[in-house]
Amino acid sequence: MSYEVKTRKKLEDQRSTIHMDAKKYAQRGVSANKSEVHQAIKNLDKGLFPSSFCKVLPDILACSPDHCCIMHADTAGTKTSLAYLYWRETGDISVWKGVVQDAIIMNLDDMACVGCVDQIIVSSTIGRNKTHIPGEVLQEIITGTQNYLDSFKQFGINLSLAGGETADVGDIVRTIDVGITAFGRMKREDVITIDPRPGDLIVGLASYGQATYESEYNGGMGSNGLTSARHDVFSKSYAEKYPESFDPNLDPSVVYCGSKKLDDRMYIDGFGEITIGKLVLSPTRTYLPILKEMLPSLRNHIHGIVHCSGGGQTKVMKFVDQPLHIIKDDLLALPPLFKMIQEESGSTMEEMFQVFNMGHRLEIFVDSQESAERLIAISESYGVQAKVIGRVEESSDSKKLSIKHEGIWYEF
Repeated sequence: MSYEVKTRKKLEDQRSTIHMDAKKYAQRGVSANKSEVHQAIKNLDKGLFPSSFCKVLPDILACSPDHCCIMHADTAGTKTSLAYLYWRETGDISVWKGVVQDAIIMNLDDMACVGCVDQIIVSSTIGRNKTHIPGEVLQEIITGTQNYLDSFKQFGINLSLAGGETADVGDIVRTIDVGITAFGRMKREDVITIDPRPGDLIVGLASYGQATYESEYNGGMGSNGLTSARHDVFSKSYAEKYPESFDPNLDPSVVYCGSKKLDDRMYIDGFGEITIGKLVLSPTRTYLPILKEMLPSLRNHIHGIVHCSGGGQTKVMKFVDQPLHIIKDDLLALPPLFKMIQEESGSTMEEMFQVFNMGHRLEIFVDSQESAERLIAISESYGVQAKVIGRVEESSDSKKLSIKHEGIWYEF
């Protein structure tokens, strides 16, 4: 059997498995591609720049035709449930600081993709089940929010906490939900849209390792795919011990069906042993300090910044509306975290690329090798590995994405 035929058969087998994986996702009450959400919002106004990563609105403060506003909301998602398990098992209340970072960065880094990297107002919304989440956890989250925002001052980034809402909603929240809303104002001429062009290079910035502004190794998780990771990686014993950490209506076959315990350890080259719990709970890495330094000199050379959150490595295709071929054929090395998730879940690599960032959670489309090298130098000065991971070519018929991993091409 030829290599080409073997590859095609392997992809057909993988796509068959994906249908089963999608069913497993649905059984857990989540969606890998958020198709229903996209359907619900498809007719909403897309703002001043329809191809921007997040919605840009007219300036409602001074009604300036030269300025615009951005308001963004997101949460830490189901990562809070895993944090709850870790806190209950270890007593380490500091894990909630990571959840704060998750919720904040899922907003700020989206906004940074349109060029908004300074003078941002942040508000928090916390819904808790008081039976399981005591006051000291709330204190850790609220104090942690202010402290984390203050930590950006060293990079010349000004973030202000406006307060927020904390409510006891035990009837609808099993443990806790942590959300953030952020607001910024900027010049319209500085807005970055997503406009990839043939000849562009794609620079990927690593989601794993240890940046100069991080205190420990980051596994690269982010805040997407946690429902899958939590249940596929960790042991059934947690379902029995903490029934409040999941929906009791779920099919037991898809609840905590992995082999790992939170305190199991994995060896990471250069960093030693790290518990699996901390690895999966690695706080979402921010790229804000890097973008703040990079944009003044490179803004006009950038044809798009994509935060590879929901949709993983396929995220960019949400913003491509013309016949282009996005090719990612030289990805960063796959970090241990995602290898473990793939092995525990039995997911295909095709599905893994659609759910997880797989090693780089930010990609920047630039106009030349020179621009790419300047960007890479800035990123690596902060300890964040970066490289040209692909390119953009013309497509003869429709838009498409090709990802190469270990000699096999995956088409989307």
